[in-house]
Formats: sequence, C-alpha cells, structure tokens
Amino acid sequence: MAMNNQKYVFLKALIVTIVVFNLGIYMGYKLESSRLDKINDWYSDAEMKLLDQRIQKDAFDLIDLDCEAVLEENIAFADSIFEDALKIAEYEKANKLGEGIVKLHERYDLLRTLFWMNSMRIKSKCGLDYFNVVYFYDYYNPTLEQESKQNFFSNLLEELKKEHGAGIMLIPISGDSESSSIKLLVEKYGISELPAILIDEQFIVTNPKTREDIEQYLK
Repeated sequence: MAMNNQKYVFLKALIVTIVVFNLGIYMGYKLESSRLDKINDWYSDAEMKLLDQRIQKDAFDLIDLDCEAVLEENIAFADSIFEDALKIAEYEKANKLGEGIVKLHERYDLLRTLFWMNSMRIKSKCGLDYFNVVYFYDYYNPTLEQESKQNFFSNLLEELKKEHGAGIMLIPISGDSESSSIKLLVEKYGISELPAILIDEQFIVTNPKTREDIEQYLK
C-alpha cells in the first residue's frame, strides 16, 4: 500500500512538472510572438517614415516649401524617432541579438541618417539656428568600457535635449553600421573612435566630463 502511495505521489508530481514546463514554454512563445508583432509594426512604420523623408527631401529640392512649416514637421519627426529609439532600446535589452530587432535597428539608422541630411538642408536653405547633434556609438560589439561610456553619453544628451528642446536635433546613429552611406559619413567627418558626438558637422566631442563640455559648442 505504501509503495502504491509513493508511485501515486511520484506520478502526480511528474504530471504537475510536465504541465508547468509546457505552460512555461507556451508563455515564452506568446511573449516572443508579441515582441515580434510589435517589431514588425515598428518596422512597417519605419518604412513609411523613411518614404516620407525621401519625399520631403525631393520636394524641398524641387519647389519652395514654407520654412516654418518644414521646420515644424522636422521637429515633430525628430521627437518621434527619439521616442522610437527609447522604445527599441527597451526591447534590445531583452532581445538584442534577435534578427528582427537588429534589422529594425538598421532601418532606423538609415532613417535617422536621412533625417540628418534633411536637417542640414533645411538649416542651410532657411537660415535656421538649431544644432545638429549626431551621436555615433558602437552597437554591435561594444566593450564594457564603451558600454559604460555610452550610457554616460546617452544620459548627458537626453538631459540636453530635454533642456534645449527644438534647439537641438539629436540624432543617434550606430557608428559601426554596415551601411555604406553611414560608413562614408563616419569617414568624411573623421569619426575615429566610438562613442563620439558630432555637433553641426564641425566639432567632435569624444570625452565629455560634464554637460558644459558639450554645451560650449551650442552657442
């Protein structure tokens, strides 16, 4: 009788273990599926934004657009891709090596690069006085030292963006991107180490200790 009770207890524990194990797999699958759905939605949104930026660029080159209206749209777009960057960063913490999130990141790098080109064009053509602040960082294989430094840079730049608002076009781009256009720009502007901050296509900051080290160029 005691032997039968032990078998019953063992069998019951085995069934519970199998159920819990399968439930864990199912919940993990649902969570990953939800993440991928969101990534795909962001990817589609990035495609539309990229197309919109291309059209705006061509329209601005071909016809005279109202500078105030273009600037307003550019500021709204800058805020949008900045918020997207924060959302994507949260997903990357959980799934950095996933193909979907890496492809999305690459797409946004191209989107931000095109936005940077538009910002330069608008500033030159309309005589506006905002600052393009391009933050190049190591995305694929940062060392521990780089990660620490990049966290510090990010916090400084977020503080400056919140304080200066529309006075800064903050544009984060992976400096180690495989995109040929980004590689050419990194080379053109002499970005030799990551992370680095390029201000108005003139000044490179690689080792800021305080906000003042960056703000001295925002005058």
